Amino acid sequence: MTVTIRPEPTVVYGRPAYEGANIRTWIGFKHFMYLVEQAVLQWLIDQGTGSRSLFLDHGLGVEIVDCSVQLPAVLELDDDVRAQVTADRGNRLAVQLSVVREGGEVTVLRGKVSVALVRERAAPGHRPAPAPLAALEVADLAEAGTVARPGHLRLAPGQSAESALTADPAAFLWSWRAPYFYCHFSDRVQHSGFVRALEEVVDRFLADRGISVGRMLLERSWIPVVSRARVRLIAAAHMEETVHTVFTVVDILRGVMFDARMDCYVQRGDELVHVTTAQILHGYAIAAGEGAGGMAELDDEVVRALIGGRS
Repeated sequence: MTVTIRPEPTVVYGRPAYEGANIRTWIGFKHFMYLVEQAVLQWLIDQGTGSRSLFLDHGLGVEIVDCSVQLPAVLELDDDVRAQVTADRGNRLAVQLSVVREGGEVTVLRGKVSVALVRERAAPGHRPAPAPLAALEVADLAEAGTVARPGHLRLAPGQSAESALTADPAAFLWSWRAPYFYCHFSDRVQHSGFVRALEEVVDRFLADRGISVGRMLLERSWIPVVSRARVRLIAAAHMEETVHTVFTVVDILRGVMFDARMDCYVQRGDELVHVTTAQILHGYAIAAGEGAGGMAELDDEVVRALIGGRS
């Protein structure tokens, strides 16, 4: 008898964490993605085996390897969030987050998530995944195949990671040590760790270009708005490795949004191994004064800062 994934949707109710309200009562994109993660973990439980049992009894680590979200409406403190997860195709799940406002349901997130069950080297032992989840099992993250051609880079003799990754003057580089609290299963940086990295590299990039979030808030009442984000894991970045993170603005859309990309590498020998790639669509809402409530137009000063490269 073939055992398949249950077709019934998983429904979870929750609230965004207080940590996510950094500007007024609005919740940042990272915490939308945290709510998605919690819903996906419940979906696994509803299939019959949760993440704890998968690790202890099967030697498998649950990993979100690809999460792509659109954020059509704001999420605020104290919102009661309804998360619905349904099976899509292969290892993909469809996720929707909604809230009730003025008596009607409002969708605040639409997303697609890919999940893998990774054989863990720190686990007590290995048994095959339970039958309904067997198609999700992989030997390692690279086998999950989120990117067809990973952008590994070979370093020339004497070349450093920094010089190789900043050949494009528009690229911003931030290198960081992968701390244990970004990792799971005693081994590697988890998906949410790279979601945190995406949020931080944007903040560091804007400050480096002279248009920090704080400055835009103080001088223009511009509030950061993220309408789309995607984070894909390509290969493992292990605990305490140095993660070289490159952030580049690739396009200005309709004069009000900038489309940007994050790529993360770890150096092993003379190779930079591409471990993560991400995209983010970012703009600003006007909180006060002329145009309040609308999207801010990116003037020449801001556009030059975003795409003009290092000074």
